[in-house]
Amino acid sequence: MLKVNKLTSQQVVSLVDKSTSYYLLWLLPHLSFWEGTGERLQLVNLQHVVDMRDLSKDNNYISIKMITVTNLAIQFGKRVLYKDVNIKFTPGNIYGIIGANGAGKSTLLKAISGELVADNGYVELGPGERLSVLDQDHFKFDEYSVLDTVLMGHEPLWKNMKEREALYSKEEMTEEDGNRAADLELKFAEMNGWEAESEAAQLLQNLGVSESNHYKLMSELSNNEKVRVMLAKALFGHPDNLLLDEPTNDLDLDTVQWLEEYLSNVEQTVLVVSHDRHFLDAVSTQTVDIDFGKVTVFSGNYSFWYESSQLALRQAQNQKLKAEEKRKQLEEFIRRFAANVAKSKQTTSRKKMLEKLNVEEIRPSSRKYPGIIFQMEREPGNQILEVEGLKAVDADGTVLFDNVSFNIEKGQKTVFLSHNPKAMTALFEIINGNREADAGTYKWGVTITTAYLPLDNTDFFKSDMNLVDWLSQYGPGNEVVMKGYLGRMLFKQEEVEKKVNVLSGGEKMRCMIARMQLKNANCLILDTPTNHLDLESIQAFNNNLVGFKGNILFASHDHEFIQTVADRIIELTPNGTIDKLMSYDDYIYDEQIKEQKAGMYGNQH
Repeated sequence: MLKVNKLTSQQVVSLVDKSTSYYLLWLLPHLSFWEGTGERLQLVNLQHVVDMRDLSKDNNYISIKMITVTNLAIQFGKRVLYKDVNIKFTPGNIYGIIGANGAGKSTLLKAISGELVADNGYVELGPGERLSVLDQDHFKFDEYSVLDTVLMGHEPLWKNMKEREALYSKEEMTEEDGNRAADLELKFAEMNGWEAESEAAQLLQNLGVSESNHYKLMSELSNNEKVRVMLAKALFGHPDNLLLDEPTNDLDLDTVQWLEEYLSNVEQTVLVVSHDRHFLDAVSTQTVDIDFGKVTVFSGNYSFWYESSQLALRQAQNQKLKAEEKRKQLEEFIRRFAANVAKSKQTTSRKKMLEKLNVEEIRPSSRKYPGIIFQMEREPGNQILEVEGLKAVDADGTVLFDNVSFNIEKGQKTVFLSHNPKAMTALFEIINGNREADAGTYKWGVTITTAYLPLDNTDFFKSDMNLVDWLSQYGPGNEVVMKGYLGRMLFKQEEVEKKVNVLSGGEKMRCMIARMQLKNANCLILDTPTNHLDLESIQAFNNNLVGFKGNILFASHDHEFIQTVADRIIELTPNGTIDKLMSYDDYIYDEQIKEQKAGMYGNQH
């Protein structure tokens, strides 16, 4: 017990044993401060001592639950990712973690989960709190059934179940076994064990894993299905703290929408890394920005951070703007942003973030955004693309779409949707002349020039050319011109000499976008264009497409991309199309369209 005179709370905190994660704040006015000692808590006021067991009968204290990160530092070799990170992540908040590629977003989650040992500092959880992590190893549970894998997400419950099974399988139980079994039964009931299997099954159903798969081994599932099971495992049992690294990867738009709604109603502490801006906006109450080698928490979601940091950057570049004028601009920005969110479909709990938006937190970002600029060399005529009775059948006999007919009007930006993503790829391959249709015809207008970004770009990079020589194949211009295009796509001077066959997925996509820009086409065809791109590239790509004057035909899993770019929606089904001139948000919430979709897909999901 500490033998000290009256101290401030800050001084006491510095004296508390740092290995403990149990803090108790005593609110009674006659107590000066509090002290944590792990298993027992003792409160000291001069000679007055109160035992923790007595406190448990009193309502005048609060158990503070949070993830506390103290003096965290991480570096790889000589490269310091960040140091002196001090953050308290509190319940009821969802923290969207953002930062340029390589900034250390996933690394921060690994340090918090204990998967990675930090070079300095430590992470503490509240007493008895459960931490759940979205597992990235999709082969780890291959020998287990799907349902068991989800149940394993609640480790104390799973251990209880296995120990109970072992006890009850004994031919004869000792008195000690009986007492242990009784204790396990009590804890099993406290952990809601009797409803565990039905809750796990419901989670799987909501995430698109059909009941027929629940008792299969994980090894029998496709990678796409495994991703959903891993997500169900992370969510199962309502963990106190949840760490999600790219949870929307490989999910269709309907499942992402379900996940947004689910997370918007949780009251636990959630940390999320994602490249999906709409998802971040829908769920985040605060943004954790890894920039300038520091980790900083801001109130507000991704859009607030992006728009405010851009405004702050413009202000910083305007030397004539006085401090008072800058503040007025920022306050007006906050007012307008809050008004827009208030009118949105976001849940009330997520709108709480508006109360915390703060002018003092707004600052410029060091992020670099690629220069993606599509320009048309030729003005298109009125005839763009006519499609009549198209049909595509997959190699296994699955009808991807049938009886597809539409006429694209000048200037339209059309998104194609389907329950089966292969349908959009098949359509784009057909209209680009790379695949034969199983029925039907298509005809491009004579003034139309196209630039195509395919889903699979593997064949483009089977070469040992460097980046400059590779890009030179696709358009006019000398080495300086090609280096200019690559520079705008954020390739550094030394990087343009790299061989294209060693590029990462993100680097290949940036090369493909540079290739498209060389064509100066008046019709862009984009198959899932945000794949492998970081948030900065997605944002820049999105911004340019909004202002592009030609036609765009595209497919995407990115809600924000679709909502801001598309003015027409065509859904491809095995029984024709649903074709609407409306925004994406209006389309997905329309009850009549939901009924129409159910009828046109039949038994296909």
